[in-house]
Amino acid sequence: MENGKLVIFSAPSGAGKTTIVHHLLSVIPQLEFSVSATSRALRGDEQHGVDYYFLSVEEFRQRVANNEFVEWEEVYPGQMYGTLHAEVERIWRKGHHVIFDVDVKGGINLAKQFGERALSVFVMPPSVEALEKRLRFRATEPEEKIQMRIAKAKSEMDDAVHFDTVLINDSLEEALVRAEDIVRTFLK
Repeated sequence: MENGKLVIFSAPSGAGKTTIVHHLLSVIPQLEFSVSATSRALRGDEQHGVDYYFLSVEEFRQRVANNEFVEWEEVYPGQMYGTLHAEVERIWRKGHHVIFDVDVKGGINLAKQFGERALSVFVMPPSVEALEKRLRFRATEPEEKIQMRIAKAKSEMDDAVHFDTVLINDSLEEALVRAEDIVRTFLK
């Protein structure tokens, strides 16, 4: 698809970007989710090729060396995430637009690379306290991991200025409606 576009959603962990992206996928049929690659282990009921392409650290590094990634980052030591060129091409070939649910650095990198073809949206939690509450409510991680995510979130919130749009998620219903409007306008 020569005129394929990219919609990039980034946010600190727990801000609600995945919920928003899932909603957009359910209401805008020409969007297709870009499955990221990661070197981390599967969690819960995640599936290879659906939630992520799960690669070993060695395999991930080899693909980096082969320039197979549009963007990638080592988020935590030995824990890498990235977007494969083949994934973007696969979606465009189907005549769809790509939607990304990526970390903040990944979102900035993607937006830089694709320029006018990309819309970057930063999902902002209403406050650091609200974010902490959401992370604790999930109850999926130990305390030190939660503290690490909160510290990272504070610095990521400063990066919101690098995005085309900041979407404050204080009311999920309102955030979903606003996200839909922003994306539909961009795709027109």
